[in-house]
Amino acid sequence: MKSRNLSWLATALLACSSHVFAAEPFNIDVVLPLTGPAAFLGKAEQVALQRAETMLAKGDGIGGRPVKFLWHDDQSSPQVAVQLASQIVASKAPVVLGSAVVAMCNAMAPLMRKGPVLYCFSPGFYPPEGSFAFSSSVATRDLISAQLRYFQMKGWKKVAVITSTDASGQDAAKNIKEVLSNPEYKDIELVSDVTFNPTDVSASTQIQRIKGAKPQALIAWSTGSAIGTVFKAIAEAGLAIPVATTDGNMTYAQMTQYAAFLPKELYIPSPEWLPGAPKDAPSAQVEAKNAFHSAFAGGTDKPDAASSFAWDPAMLVVAALRKLGPDATASQIREHLANLQGISGINGVYDFKKTPQRGVNDSSVYVTRWDSSQKTWVAVSKSRGVPLQ
Repeated sequence: MKSRNLSWLATALLACSSHVFAAEPFNIDVVLPLTGPAAFLGKAEQVALQRAETMLAKGDGIGGRPVKFLWHDDQSSPQVAVQLASQIVASKAPVVLGSAVVAMCNAMAPLMRKGPVLYCFSPGFYPPEGSFAFSSSVATRDLISAQLRYFQMKGWKKVAVITSTDASGQDAAKNIKEVLSNPEYKDIELVSDVTFNPTDVSASTQIQRIKGAKPQALIAWSTGSAIGTVFKAIAEAGLAIPVATTDGNMTYAQMTQYAAFLPKELYIPSPEWLPGAPKDAPSAQVEAKNAFHSAFAGGTDKPDAASSFAWDPAMLVVAALRKLGPDATASQIREHLANLQGISGINGVYDFKKTPQRGVNDSSVYVTRWDSSQKTWVAVSKSRGVPLQ
């Protein structure tokens, strides 16, 4: 099927002259962790949506009304997220974006079984097929599958794993075991599998245990300050092996903060938002990515993975509302999203019939490596984690 682009995402939109709106804004509620441990994600996603709001102001809005994102801070707390979700449900809003972390989305989703549409920004969130909930980007299991395929094809078959005991780490631990049960990965040996509490100030004991198992590669799956604790323990132990982590850590802020002790070979499986990947991207996707990166031009913030988690969901929701009209119901928005096929976004070409509630799968995953000299991530694989060399 020939890929189609979201009309307002194309380069033509950026060329439009500014439009002066007389109507009241069309408000879209956004729940994000703007304070607390997950704020590094929430604030980056807020910036991305602010840039999107500015870009969308150059078009015709929704039914002639400018798009306005309304911010709600869940404080990195599932309890606060539930309180905010209850208020949004009571307001009869048709759709809500966020939150950024799986624990908050898991807490909010049960309140929205009959609407509004919940478009969670965490790839680790797995909504039931046909539900009012959707999940951003590529699923954790698809990221892990591509990363393990890369390890195996590079000949690194003795693999160790360290995951955090929070919801994100547990999701990764479960998916790693499920992926390794696939016959494709029968040659990979899990030589060490340890956990740590994300509030721990040290992971030295766990890393020493891993070092003793003599792995050829390590998967370290946690986010925020917790992954910094793991990286520091790896450096202190002198464990010089390839290390892979979640794209939840694919932020310039973290790469800068942890620069002194980042693993020498740091790999991150990622969807397609980086410029130039894939090389054979359809023209509609190239336009979508150009619009995304152009929206950040001239500012101090560079787009990274956190930006990408928020961007496509916002674009898909706004496109739905532009097509359906400002009075669209939650049921109409859900139906519209569930039937989208061949729509190019920055993270891949979306097909919600093939991949319900998400739209993209491991065919959109590329393994990247942090290049400290270029201070960015460089693709080192083809799609699905197949090494370039």
